[in-house]
Amino acid sequence: MKGIVFTEFLEMVEEEFGYEMVDNIINRSDLPSGGVYTAIGTYAFSEMGMLLHNLSVDTKLSMSQLLNTFGKYLFHTFVKNYPGFFEAAPTAFKFLESIEDYIHVEVKKLYPDAELPSFETKLISHNQLEMIYKSERRMADFAEGLIEKTLEHYGESASINKKNITENGTEVKFLITKAA
Repeated sequence: MKGIVFTEFLEMVEEEFGYEMVDNIINRSDLPSGGVYTAIGTYAFSEMGMLLHNLSVDTKLSMSQLLNTFGKYLFHTFVKNYPGFFEAAPTAFKFLESIEDYIHVEVKKLYPDAELPSFETKLISHNQLEMIYKSERRMADFAEGLIEKTLEHYGESASINKKNITENGTEVKFLITKAA
């Protein structure tokens, strides 16, 4: 997993819960990196799992809630660092439809070793989009937070229905329905 995800996660933890919490979750996790991350480095996904688990224990918030919150938080970094992605799409649906064939292609050019989830999108109607998330990392709650902030960014109101396709959460269907 790319280091920027770790550095942004720890920044979110510090902003939301304080520096002491960052220190606590790093010290209680068995991290091969020692909890020292650079934005351009690559680290084992298991380290994120340990940090999330310890944050969940300390805050009494579910891993699902924390992943969703982190997705919303990281969205702002994406807008700041990659404004062209958002400027190229006139609507939230157009942006979401571009993730797999445009955004992830560009990300792979910058970070060839990035392990990204895949998204299959299908426009059902002008106000309904289906997205199929696939990843062994099972971070659909994170993706949902990003989707929610995407809709907000474009000033669009929609409901999101999330349903596991696989029991273990490696494949999840999002049905996004814009308000009439």
